This record gives sequence, C-alpha cells and structure tokens, in this order.
Amino acid sequence: MSQKVLLTSKEVNIILHRLACQLIEKHLDFSNTILIGIQPRGTFLAERLKDLLEKEYKVPNIALGYLDITFFRDDFRRTDKPLEANKTQINFLVENKKVIFIDDVLYTGRSIRAALTAIQSFGRPSGIELLTLIDRRFSRDLPIQPDYRGRQVDAINNEKVKVSWKEQDGEDGVFLINNNQ
Repeated sequence: MSQKVLLTSKEVNIILHRLACQLIEKHLDFSNTILIGIQPRGTFLAERLKDLLEKEYKVPNIALGYLDITFFRDDFRRTDKPLEANKTQINFLVENKKVIFIDDVLYTGRSIRAALTAIQSFGRPSGIELLTLIDRRFSRDLPIQPDYRGRQVDAINNEKVKVSWKEQDGEDGVFLINNNQ
C-alpha cells in the first residue's frame, strides 16, 4: 500500500478560503442559505467553512446542520457489518431555503442522492447546491456534479482518496492511497 500527498495542510487552507469566497459571491449574507454537512466526514469541512465565513469574512449567523444519510443509501442492506448511524442535527426550517450540501469527497454520487432524499424530511428547499473538497471526476455512478469544488482528482478504482482533518486525524491533508502496491 502506497500513499501520495495530494494536498498539504497549507494547500487545504488556501482551498478553504477560496471556497468561502465563492460562497460569499453567490450567497452574500447567507440570510436565506443554510449549510448542511453530510455525516460523517462532511461535517469537518462544513464546520471549517462556517468558522472561516464568520470569523475571517465577518458573515454573521450562518445556519449549519448535519445530515445522516445512512438509512437513505441504496446500498445500506448490502453489507455484513453492522451499520453505524450518525446523528442528524438540523434545528431550523429547510422550507424555501437555499441548501448547500457539504462533503469531503464526491465519488460515485450515491451519498448525494441519499442526501437529496433525506433532506426532504425537513421541508422543501428552494434550491440545493453541492460543495466538495475533492471531486473524483471519473468515478460517478449517477449524474451528480459539484457546484463548488476544492480540487479535481483523477483516481482509478483501486485508489482511495483520504481526507485528513486536524480535528480528528491530527493534521490537515489529502492523500491518494493505492491498495495494489
């Protein structure tokens, strides 16, 4: 198994600032926009973006929620290991709001399809956008594309993209892991 660094901590930080600026350009004061981190690993990216927007760019009162999609996935019954659901935390109305789904890696698109189904339980958004740190562009099973992307990565199927977050893994970084070597 070999590991290649795709993004260093400094590069992740630069990308987070760029993504925050793109969000501000499109959503201005966020008065009608909510951020939804897709559990489990999209929550780290969502929290970081909310922090940047509020502290560095002085955008007040950004609504942030976390969405668990475990039981909305089309493959949740196809595994022998027990499922570990995460907690959904959405303490505000989604009805007629602009929702930005946030996830660390866009791979097949199945997680986003599940999130589209799951969010309907909280109301009907006026629109939904997708922000992802890493877009694995040649891996889609479904026609889903990000509106905001940090970096596009071309990885073949036996390669895995791993995003490390300082809060959980001790360092920020993105790595390409090849399981065949």
